[in-house]
Amino acid sequence: MELDVRAIPPRERHPKIFGVFDALAPGESFVLVNDHDPKPLYYQLMAERPGQVDWTYLEEGPEVWRVRIGKR
Repeated sequence: MELDVRAIPPRERHPKIFGVFDALAPGESFVLVNDHDPKPLYYQLMAERPGQVDWTYLEEGPEVWRVRIGKR
């Protein structure tokens, strides 16, 4: 599954992403597509879902970032 958040208002992005992440079963993942490096999201996920997150950059800008986010 691919979640493209570029058209979602910024204040709504993290809640949407957390909702998708929380719906994953262990071992499942999705690809996040964003218009900037989602590093702040990485730190928020690691803080709020410790030990549950796999994070792999698939594409790193300069215009599009793709990150595979998985649930352990």
